[in-house]
Amino acid sequence: MTLSIAFPNTPEDVIARYAQANLISGALQPAQESLDVLNPATGALLGKAAASGADETNFAIENASKAQADWAKVPARERGKRVAAGARAIAQNAELIAQVLARETGKAIRTECRGEVAVAAEILEFYGNLGSELKGQTIPYNPRMLTMTTLEPLGVVAAILPWNVPLVLGALKIGPALVAGNSVVLKASEEAPFATFLFAEILMEHLPAGVLNVINGDGARCGTALTHHPKIAKITFTGSEAVGQKIYEVAASKIIPASLELGGKSPMIICEDADLEKTVAGAISGMRFTRQGQSCTAASRIYVHESLMGAFMDKIGVALNKLKIGDPLDEATDVGTIINAKQKAVVDRFVDLAKNTDGAEIKTYGTLPSDPALAPELFMLPTLLLGLPEDHPCVTQEIFGPVAVVQSWSDYEDVIARANATHYGLAASVWTRNLSTALDSTSRLNAGYVQVNQNLTIQPNVSYGGFGRSGLGKEASLEAMVEHFTRSKTIVMNFD
Repeated sequence: MTLSIAFPNTPEDVIARYAQANLISGALQPAQESLDVLNPATGALLGKAAASGADETNFAIENASKAQADWAKVPARERGKRVAAGARAIAQNAELIAQVLARETGKAIRTECRGEVAVAAEILEFYGNLGSELKGQTIPYNPRMLTMTTLEPLGVVAAILPWNVPLVLGALKIGPALVAGNSVVLKASEEAPFATFLFAEILMEHLPAGVLNVINGDGARCGTALTHHPKIAKITFTGSEAVGQKIYEVAASKIIPASLELGGKSPMIICEDADLEKTVAGAISGMRFTRQGQSCTAASRIYVHESLMGAFMDKIGVALNKLKIGDPLDEATDVGTIINAKQKAVVDRFVDLAKNTDGAEIKTYGTLPSDPALAPELFMLPTLLLGLPEDHPCVTQEIFGPVAVVQSWSDYEDVIARANATHYGLAASVWTRNLSTALDSTSRLNAGYVQVNQNLTIQPNVSYGGFGRSGLGKEASLEAMVEHFTRSKTIVMNFD
């Protein structure tokens, strides 16, 4: 049975619909407690979301467990068709979802939020079309025996979202899990839950009740109850390295699989022969300045060949000064706000460290908004840091703000070594017109997602995931669904 609801028509109605509520087994379920969600751009209270504890979380898991048994019996192609139909419904309601997302994340509606909804819907449709690919194998073990493997769902999947791109990252977890026959308990980000609830409830219209459930709450209570529950068969998490390590320890103690997408400190190597115009545009998009640098794949270490350093700094300065910082709902805005005061303080602390370093140079660009309707605290100018040593915290640690380190290089072997001198290994890019350089550098860079002459974000059917402390597992591909959301069973039949 599928749900039948009347969706709200305005962002305000959406936020009111999910006030202090979870979505469990196809219905809004009131939570005992609430937490405040603020609009980062204005500082005003946006709404009150559920602050779920163990009782609400356990209720969601029990319902998901009951629903999963029947969902697993549905043919994989039919499961995929339902997910794909939900994806199309999300695309039809994209503007409303994007409007809610802009209000709760502070990201600009034009440069970020509409694109995020579109990509999230594409990811769901991509996975919806892969139901037929959940195949086993026949094995030539003995001609008088039938030996084969089948792929089975794991059970109930716990999926935990961050606040920076919750819909895309949610789709990467929901899509493969559901098509593979699992049920999902999705924990929204307590900083930005409302668009996730709307996104998920539209998808629920095309699913049996209980197959997809959404809860909200903080990590200490809600997240802990979710990951520790004995009926959780798999954890998929995107977030900080520190929290990811704790979740991995929980998964290990239960001996269940976990996939983790954690931090990054991604290098961007600009070679002497690079196309400077494309490189500057690539640095701005790669650093995710229109997302306020709040991205694990942000190209936050930019290595520029010494022959191009002056021209690169001139051109990127001009380009960054053209970015309009302001109201996320204004169609003219390119750059919105940092998510909250806690994260802004983290970013400011890194910049202060650079300011107190001998020989460092701090360059800021653009103009902060003067609109009295906006709260100034969380807006921040794009910032480039120069003259820092390789062991400086701004070079080695993830800042997660609109701050990039720019350094020059002259020796190719040295710059490859510097790029790899990190415990992260999520993304990297190389900018060159030389095929030999491209082939050599991409094979030697210690990152799971390496690009040449571009800095694309996550795309469906392009395998994505990191090495080292950037996490475990891949997303966005068929292999990700098979490897991370199914288990393989070997069957041997002998009728002699």
